[in-house]
Amino acid sequence: MVDPTPNADNPPQDLERASESAGEESAHAGNGTPLPEPDAAGEPEKASESEAPDNKQWYVVKVQSGREKTIKDAIERKVKIEGLEEYFGQVLIPTEKVTEVRNGKRVVKERMLYPGYLMCNVEFNDRILYLFRETSGVGDFVGGGLNKPPQPMQAKEVERLKKSQGQDEPTADAPIKPPVDRGDRVRVRDGAFAGMEGEVKEVVEAKNAIKVEVTIFGRPVSLELEYWQVEVI
Repeated sequence: MVDPTPNADNPPQDLERASESAGEESAHAGNGTPLPEPDAAGEPEKASESEAPDNKQWYVVKVQSGREKTIKDAIERKVKIEGLEEYFGQVLIPTEKVTEVRNGKRVVKERMLYPGYLMCNVEFNDRILYLFRETSGVGDFVGGGLNKPPQPMQAKEVERLKKSQGQDEPTADAPIKPPVDRGDRVRVRDGAFAGMEGEVKEVVEAKNAIKVEVTIFGRPVSLELEYWQVEVI
């Protein structure tokens, strides 16, 4: 078993809050939904005999950073081999869409929200615990310990993250990562100063622009240019 990069005792704050005890939700079923209300005769509704109860909940699992996708695939493959589909829902790698500028073009890419962690919808039991622990790169369930079962994520945190993963396109306010940093040497690619070289003095992320200092007739001149108008030397 590989010891994952994240510290087991200090997971990201969002995940730590999501894994806090949900004791006040004891009036809910195992999957976080309210128990059915009694009918008019005062008897609770009875589930169909053909339907097995769903005891799966969402947990946060520590894994080796950089291997999230391969570990996810390995877990899903082992679940099928071991025939544990009834205890397994899905594994989610939370991501967000960001826009970067490459070669003068805007490129949308996905970035992991919590490197080194997976969200897993499972029924926690000895068989599932053994499967995860025997998968290379998996650490442990966040919040659990020796003879202590982990606490499932709170329903509101699960819904928030699941909704965020349903976005197909980045929002209009999606951040654009600057292609250069302050102090970089760049060459102007477009406009009246095309071909001139200078140093990046400031990155103005709010305007997706940079300020470059070039030398004209022996004097420094500051130019404000958009990201795509320059290239790193």
